[in-house]
Amino acid sequence: MTDDRRPDEPENNREDSDFSRAVASRVRRKLLARGDRSAGVWFGLGMMGLVGWSVAVPTLLGAVLGVWLDKHYPAPYSWTLSLLMAGLLLGCLNAWRWIAREDRAINDRSGDDTEERDDEQ
Repeated sequence: MTDDRRPDEPENNREDSDFSRAVASRVRRKLLARGDRSAGVWFGLGMMGLVGWSVAVPTLLGAVLGVWLDKHYPAPYSWTLSLLMAGLLLGCLNAWRWIAREDRAINDRSGDDTEERDDEQ
């Protein structure tokens, strides 16, 4: 046999146990979230603001530096556009890294591992 079920175990029981584990995992996360009062509406709004600023600040700094370089060191290409795009890329990578770190922290608190979460989807 290639699968991990016992020969005497029907297919339905195995699927039921997988489903039961997935439901238990979600219930555990939901109860943990309800118990954590610090993660309310204001926390969510603050997180959205932080992610927004982490993208906006490098983008604006790149644009400002690009305008200054275009005035002082003209080139056949636009410094402003180049540095605006570089700032946007840097900001998006920074926001992605921060969100991934927060996701890992949430999963560590709930006791779930990523393989179990991937199986649910």
